[in-house]
Amino acid sequence: MAERKILAGHAVRRLRRTSGLTQLAMADALEISPSYLNLIEKNQRPLSAALMLRLAERFDFDPRKLGSDAPGGGLQGMRRRLADPLFADLNIDRSEIEEWLAAAPAGVEAFARAFDRMGEGGAQASPVEAQPVMKVRREIERWRNHFPDLDAQAEALADELRIATGDLYSALAERLRQKHQLAIRLLPGDVMPDHVRRLDLHARQLQLSEMLDAASRTFHAAFLIAEMEAKAEIDALVNGAGFADRHAERLFRRHLTSYFAAAVMMPYGRFLRACEASGYDPLLLQRRFGAGYEQVAHRLTTLQRVGARGLPFFMVRIDRAGQSSKRYAGASAAPMVEADSRCPLWAIHSAFDRASEIVPQLIELEDGERWFTLNRTVAGQSAGLRQGQAIFSIALGVKAEFAKPLLHARGLDLEKGDAQPVGLGCVSCTRAACTQRSAPPRGRMLRFNERERGLTPFEFVED
Repeated sequence: MAERKILAGHAVRRLRRTSGLTQLAMADALEISPSYLNLIEKNQRPLSAALMLRLAERFDFDPRKLGSDAPGGGLQGMRRRLADPLFADLNIDRSEIEEWLAAAPAGVEAFARAFDRMGEGGAQASPVEAQPVMKVRREIERWRNHFPDLDAQAEALADELRIATGDLYSALAERLRQKHQLAIRLLPGDVMPDHVRRLDLHARQLQLSEMLDAASRTFHAAFLIAEMEAKAEIDALVNGAGFADRHAERLFRRHLTSYFAAAVMMPYGRFLRACEASGYDPLLLQRRFGAGYEQVAHRLTTLQRVGARGLPFFMVRIDRAGQSSKRYAGASAAPMVEADSRCPLWAIHSAFDRASEIVPQLIELEDGERWFTLNRTVAGQSAGLRQGQAIFSIALGVKAEFAKPLLHARGLDLEKGDAQPVGLGCVSCTRAACTQRSAPPRGRMLRFNERERGLTPFEFVED
């Protein structure tokens, strides 16, 4: 980082304004001149390593926020938007985007907001479904999927319940009974064929399907407690998001309630210590906290407490058709999260053939960026014999430069070892001669030679 020129005027200016400081006051705190700070905020001077250290010490500034808090989500966020077919003929490269971010951050942010409001596809986006989901994802990303107030309250509740008994499910059931006059009742699958949870206020019961496993029963009990005991904190976060869309508001509320429930099951401090001691072993974390694999994977994307941060994981969940149903970037700024499609060479797909087995994979993107991913299938909620059980594949990943502490990465040369080249989906990938290519890249002219046939039917003109 010391060798790179980092232009982050937007981040420094935002930090100063949220701290309520003038340029003179902030310059004095950083031991630099106001004129030099002014040049930094205008992106006419880079941040030095020494200055970043002072920002971290005096303003609790996290250098990893430079990308995620950048206008339009920074380089990766803008690359995702400019991959839209609308801009295919412009061939905008990485250096042009970097220059735009440095020269006109406010203009970049304005473009990003206008593009997002159009729904990333205009008429193709459903006003009832796709757009609310996208709006909620943007709000979750703004928080980097870490909500400190919810974590603190959930951790305090978990400690209180732990004193009562070592069995969290029993402790949650007893709290519902004593504090809220609600009992938990398990019902046969044929009585609740289409639901896993129902709150019957007339009978004063939380009714759960017997099809739920132990981790899911604990989660749903914690979810109900979150609705009642963390309502004020959740309301504040929902109101602060300022959604005009009622559907987006309800989706965000569900996410926050689920977040609190997971934080009760996996309290921040104890969970982070277990992660570091175990090498972030998902299977050990499952057993220790009585959680499901997917719950652990999701929790790993939230570990961004100031002064006690975990590794910046991302998580993607897909079905057999490759459609994503969950995407959390956390603090990772992973381009695979934002991509509309995924490379078939990524083991998130081949994991379907190795049920319940963790498949580690070191991958390398076109720009040379390396990521270490853990890929594994999980079973969805069972609907009985009528519909069978849904199967999903989850990719849990972190930048290769951060992956050394991981149990599954031990013994690997993360920097120079063999890595699987992958793209962000065929239409966004310009790797030539890929035998898995199913479509030509956007903005590239196809090339034909009747005397030859290459490895792919979609040969194209390279830059």
